[in-house]
Amino acid sequence: MIEVRDLTRRYGGTTAVDDVSFSIDRGEIVGLLGHNGAGKTTIMRMLSGYLEPSAGSIAINGLSLASHAHIIQQQLGYLPENLPVYPDMMVADYLDYVATLKGVGSAERAASIKAVLVATDLTGRALEPVRNLSRGLKQRVGVAQAILGRPGLLILDEPTNGLDPHQTAHMRELIRQIARRATVILSTHIMQEVDAVCDRVLVLRNGRLALDRRLSELRESRSLLLRTDAMTEQLAADLRDVPQVAALDQSAPADGPARCQILLHDAVDMDLAASAIASVVMQSGGRLYQLAPVSRDLDTVFREATADGA
Repeated sequence: MIEVRDLTRRYGGTTAVDDVSFSIDRGEIVGLLGHNGAGKTTIMRMLSGYLEPSAGSIAINGLSLASHAHIIQQQLGYLPENLPVYPDMMVADYLDYVATLKGVGSAERAASIKAVLVATDLTGRALEPVRNLSRGLKQRVGVAQAILGRPGLLILDEPTNGLDPHQTAHMRELIRQIARRATVILSTHIMQEVDAVCDRVLVLRNGRLALDRRLSELRESRSLLLRTDAMTEQLAADLRDVPQVAALDQSAPADGPARCQILLHDAVDMDLAASAIASVVMQSGGRLYQLAPVSRDLDTVFREATADGA
């Protein structure tokens, strides 16, 4: 669906995006993360065709964006962080104008506008001037114009900005529905947003791609939490001898079972490692109260990927 190769963008002597490559399949929901100034918005603008790369290439559905921008942009929906709207236009008129720019035929235009008004819960505001809308409602107008024409690629910059909790939940469900027929790239500072809707994350640090992983993989810390009735020196030594074990981090609560976090080597089978560790504990004569994977939250992963020296 999307192939980005060696993408670079410079502003004078400043490199905003530096040699970034990734690919995204149809139907994926990908979160684009990074601190302010990391290059997120610049990448989204290049993917939309708004900015030209200083170097590198972008291909969407096998077509080069440099050579076929007009064709690709008709299949693309883009919600920038600050949507340029015409405040004196009514919502319906503004969407009709956008539909015309996107090449939506006159025969299907009314039905398309009605569909996005329903999807974004704006039907009751269709004849209201944009200037009269709250920030959250203007944000929904922005999403409505982005999904006009059933785009195959949807790029959303802070899609829930200004929305209340109910509207945010509605927006997340809408994004999931769109992903059944389209690819979605969204940038947000809200980690819960990424956790709720994304399949995968791309983390940028100083213009470079620091991380590209599926969320299910990121949550695995390659560690197991062991709780047993007695963590003796001999048991600790025996656990360190298990081939899959890289290190132990022991703690001794004032009361209750001893706790030990066991770090595994990369690329080991978690089930085989757990089986070997359980056998060692049982052979020591200890009671095994808990042996479970340690999950990491996305905030921790993000801090690790964007930390100085990472």
